[in-house]
Amino acid sequence: MNFETLLFEIENGIAIITVNRPEKLNALNKDVFTDLDDAISEVLNNEQIKSALITGAGSKAFVAGADISEFGGLNLAEAMALSKRGQDIFLKIENSPKPIVAAVNGFALGGGCELAMACHFRLCSDNAKFGQPEVNLGLIPGYGGTQRLTQLVGKGKSMELQMTGSLIDATEAFRLGLVNHVTTSENLIQKTKEILLLIQTKAPLAVGKIIECVNISVISDSTFTNGKTGYEKEIEAFGECFGTEDMKEGTTAFLEKRKAVFVGR
Repeated sequence: MNFETLLFEIENGIAIITVNRPEKLNALNKDVFTDLDDAISEVLNNEQIKSALITGAGSKAFVAGADISEFGGLNLAEAMALSKRGQDIFLKIENSPKPIVAAVNGFALGGGCELAMACHFRLCSDNAKFGQPEVNLGLIPGYGGTQRLTQLVGKGKSMELQMTGSLIDATEAFRLGLVNHVTTSENLIQKTKEILLLIQTKAPLAVGKIIECVNISVISDSTFTNGKTGYEKEIEAFGECFGTEDMKEGTTAFLEKRKAVFVGR
């Protein structure tokens, strides 16, 4: 697929999505959101794609934030519509049944940090910096950052980071649980691919149900949980797995002491 602001390629079942505005430190603007929305739709609908990796072009930034030049003159309704647009796309990422992982190279600030947090988990380079500095502009995070940062690092630290606008480095991000792995810039994409390739050897339907159940554990909005608690959803999803070919293959392969071959049915 061809996009104006993204690079998109498929390698070994992995969609590699690169925000490609290095001259603007890959800042999010309307065009990026449109392209990102379309790219995630392709991930969801293309059977050749088993997982996805999101990163930024160049070595300086994953995404250094929103394009502030587009904020001028917005009224209340327009600002709320902008926030909802970003949240809708990031929820689409978060709720994807196919794993979507962020490979954070350099700055992940504001909307960039929010994009990374919408992914199922994150790896980062050792020169990465994370933060929600919107308070310096008289703003707050608008693409889900107040919620996801709190879920990931806890209420107290989330409050501090957002109210001070302070940035944290890769070591602190790892300590807080914001990222799963820290590696060199040179090895970041390869390490992310290795993890996704390992996940791709597992049962796709089970992976999707894990994503759904884990998301419910941190989302209280009944719009996304259909009124079920995480435990209730886990019971339902566990039972549904028993009706799949993959469950039969997995248990048979275990008993026969061979590697399972999953088909996603």
